[in-house]
Amino acid sequence: MGFNSGLGMERSYYVATANPFASAPPLQGEIEADVVVIGGGYTGLHAALNAADKGFSVILLEAGKIGWGASGRNGGQMIPGWRKSAGELIGRYGKAKAKLLFDLSLEALQLTRERIGKHAIQCDLHLNGHLTMAAKPGDLGWMRTEAETLAAAMDYPHARVLSADEARAKVAADGFHGALLDEKGGHAHPLNYALGLAEAARGAGVQLCEHSRVLRLETKQGVVAHTESGAVRARYGVLACDALLDGLEPRIAGRIMPVANYLVATAPLPNAHEIIADHLAVSDSRFVVNYFRMSEDGRLVFGGGERYSPAPPADIEAFVRKHVLQIFPHMRHAKIEYAWGGLVSISMSRLPHIGRLGDLFFAHGYSGQGVLLPALAGKVLVEAMAGTAERFDVLAGLAPPEFPGGAALRTPLYVLGMLWYALRDRL
Repeated sequence: MGFNSGLGMERSYYVATANPFASAPPLQGEIEADVVVIGGGYTGLHAALNAADKGFSVILLEAGKIGWGASGRNGGQMIPGWRKSAGELIGRYGKAKAKLLFDLSLEALQLTRERIGKHAIQCDLHLNGHLTMAAKPGDLGWMRTEAETLAAAMDYPHARVLSADEARAKVAADGFHGALLDEKGGHAHPLNYALGLAEAARGAGVQLCEHSRVLRLETKQGVVAHTESGAVRARYGVLACDALLDGLEPRIAGRIMPVANYLVATAPLPNAHEIIADHLAVSDSRFVVNYFRMSEDGRLVFGGGERYSPAPPADIEAFVRKHVLQIFPHMRHAKIEYAWGGLVSISMSRLPHIGRLGDLFFAHGYSGQGVLLPALAGKVLVEAMAGTAERFDVLAGLAPPEFPGGAALRTPLYVLGMLWYALRDRL
């Protein structure tokens, strides 16, 4: 479990409602393959599936259990686009490239839908929309601009601004000034989505190895991944560890920052559809964002608060409950039945870090957009392996800068910055 230990995955609602999954044995001995994938989350599983579809022999090494990293712990929110707004993308890259990037993000949504449909993955998928609630009156200005920019520059007429009354009809929470509705967003059960991808990979011939932590990588010629009980020699490698990368590949570790997020799930609520209508996925516009939705069995699944140190709060339930009550004060007596956390990674630019080191490909740093974008990354990495690097080069061109001071100093400097933004939220 490594860094995720103490974050309560075994106490998560997702584990309690996980689909049956036959565990995979650890790697034993030396094996050869065309591709070795390191990490059993969305990025690694999509890459493994795409490589198998292209006829590569694939071995996937997971340090713990499949899907027990960020992929199986997150809020399950499927938000089209990037962490940067359409306007920000245009400001940074110009209209043509921004439109190309936005189209790629829509392809990520389509690829995700296709995988879930093709493999009949039972993951409580709802694509009725994602709602960003306006925490400040001034948020409505940028929301209107964003909806207009999406329609005019991105040919995306699916976002619109709701008034305070319209937003209140969707989410029974006071204190918001309106909302931005993206009709193409949605949510799913994140762990069952990961387990479904793993079953599909297994069916496609991918050899899954759980409890097979990679201790050392050789990348001079091809890729050799060494575990405690064996090694995989491969023509290509995919490094898909995200926030749990640690020191495995120091050349890229300084470009991402692990951040801990915490979630709770209430007991089933009798009036769930009155609290959040239309099975919408919801988040707010605060810098330290709150995000919430209703589960299939009528529970409020709520993520709130971040910590910038690896040490979890002593009581995760109490830590998140105060954020729940900030938005839903009438839920003071709602019983919380599950509380857990997990590490996700962010980058300085909030855009992912996708690239290669020789024959070792990698993708990480999704910065809160890590449910949909891995479907795109997993496809594009394998395209590059197979000799078509045009789309890979576009994504590699997004490479975020290293955190000041690299991996060694990123945490204290970053904490100072985040505390300042969190303080601005409160003021």
